[in-house]
Amino acid sequence: MALQEEIEKGSRDIATDGYPMSIGEIMSLYKDGDLDLHPEFQREYRWKLSQKSRLIESILLGIPLPSVFVFQRKDGVWDVIDGLQRLSTILEFAGELKDENGTLVPPLQLAKTRYLPSLADTFWDNEAGSKSLDDVQRRTIKRSKLDIKIVKSDSSETSKFELFDRLNTGGTIASGQEVRNCLLIMANREMFYWLKGLANDPNFVACTALSSRQIEEKYDIELVLRLILFKDISDTELRFEELGDFLTERMLAVAAGKIDLDRNTSGAAFTEVFKVLTECGLAEDSFRKYDWTKQKFVGAFSISSFEAVSIGLGTRFTTNPNFTASPRLEAAIKDLWCNPIFLSNSGSGVRAGSRIPKIVPLGRILLANV
Repeated sequence: MALQEEIEKGSRDIATDGYPMSIGEIMSLYKDGDLDLHPEFQREYRWKLSQKSRLIESILLGIPLPSVFVFQRKDGVWDVIDGLQRLSTILEFAGELKDENGTLVPPLQLAKTRYLPSLADTFWDNEAGSKSLDDVQRRTIKRSKLDIKIVKSDSSETSKFELFDRLNTGGTIASGQEVRNCLLIMANREMFYWLKGLANDPNFVACTALSSRQIEEKYDIELVLRLILFKDISDTELRFEELGDFLTERMLAVAAGKIDLDRNTSGAAFTEVFKVLTECGLAEDSFRKYDWTKQKFVGAFSISSFEAVSIGLGTRFTTNPNFTASPRLEAAIKDLWCNPIFLSNSGSGVRAGSRIPKIVPLGRILLANV
């Protein structure tokens, strides 16, 4: 297909409209149920108080804000694709924001800002606290306009997810998995909560021993996703340019039912992988480097070891659900750290697209008979 044909096809896939709208009008849409902020995003996608306060400062100072992108569903309701935190902050400050149970969130109390230090401890009105905006200031906010970009319902099925991914990757969200979490909530909320539940498995938590920063960035859920998506695919399918794109596309395909995934079987295999590692006495040593000179496991969590060991065991459980803990498992894991294929294809300098096609098949071979 020629470039111009590709451009024309891609343009037809996304039908858009747009116009400015006052914040007061947006508040009314939200209260009437015509604007869906996906309140379950709040746990995955959150601003700090300082960011929220700076947003209100910008509105009061008349500083233009970036466009808000929404997807118009078949029922006419607008799904917010980009601008979630801006709209949530405004509604939270005004005391109108609801959580996923439909309960009003406590009104936001601002912090001081660079240009408006007197915003410190300020509420929207004096019903929430003694220090509040006055009538003029509240009207200023409600009459301020935001540029709304609308992706119409006759756009392609995947346009909402593609646009959300494009707009949010590399932005305020700290990690690719946080973007994927929001995409998955839009596509298949049950699957998201299933993955999140697996990430809370006590043996998984013990074996990975992630830092609080990694957990905050949802790296634990990314590890769950890697194991679930990779354990049953063939070695020839383990080829991609960018791991993040591969995970996102395959996740959405599973969420849409385009790729079969039995959650009961996959969940049981996931649980058993980390149960066996714990029963073997490895726990937090499961994915650490084994130093043959010191004769002990050292260092922090190794993603290369995780991919080789967990996916290798996951594949093993798929073919043999009765697999149990064995002393040979620890020896096989230690042997990884003197295996030339593993050593030459692991480490911080090796791209995931080069590493995974080599070490996952190796892990499957080494752990096939332990």
